[in-house]
Amino acid sequence: MTTLRWTSADLELLPDDGKRYEIIDGELYVSKQPNWFHQAVCLRLGGGIEFWSLETGLGAATIAPGVIFAEDDDVAPDLVWVSKQRLAALLGPEGHLHAAPDLVLEVLSPGTANERRDREVKLKLYSRRGVREYWIASWQRRQIEVYRRSDLTLQLVGTWLEEDTIESPLLPGFAYPMRNLFVGFPPVLPAEASQG
Repeated sequence: MTTLRWTSADLELLPDDGKRYEIIDGELYVSKQPNWFHQAVCLRLGGGIEFWSLETGLGAATIAPGVIFAEDDDVAPDLVWVSKQRLAALLGPEGHLHAAPDLVLEVLSPGTANERRDREVKLKLYSRRGVREYWIASWQRRQIEVYRRSDLTLQLVGTWLEEDTIESPLLPGFAYPMRNLFVGFPPVLPAEASQG
C-alpha cells in the first residue's frame, strides 16, 4: 500500500476557496477561514511587534506568510518575526520564507483537531526546523503559552495571562500588555467550553 505524501506542488493545484491549506510531514491540513477574534489577536500583536521592529531596526513581523521548510513541510503560521540579520537569507524570490523564522505565533482555532495541530504537530515541526520561540495564543482563555528553544527542542517556559506583559529575549525592549489583545472580546469561556 502506498501512502500519499502531499508536496508544495500539490498546493498549487488546490482551489483558492478561502481555506488555509498546509502540509506537515507530507500530510495535508485544511483549516476554515479564521474568525474575527483570531485575526484581531494577530493584527494587534503583529502590529505591536512590527512597530517595535521599525523603531529598533532589529527585524520584521508579518501575518500568515508562507514558510516552505521543504517540499513536504509547507505552512502558513498566523504571525512570524524574523531578525534583520536573517531575513534576506530566509526570503525566497517568490516572497516565501525557506527556513525557520525566529518567532512564530499560532492562535488556536476551535476544535480538537485544530488544537492538536498547533499544540503537537506544529510544535514538533517548529522544534525540528529551528524556530527559536513559539507562542500559542488562546483568545478564548486569554493566554499565550511560551515555548523557547532549549538545546535542540522547544520547551514550555511559561504562560502569559491577561494581567501580564508580553516580553521576550528575542525582542529586547518590547513590552505589550496582554489586556490590550482582548479589548472588545466576548467574556472568557469556561475551560471545558473553550476546548471545542
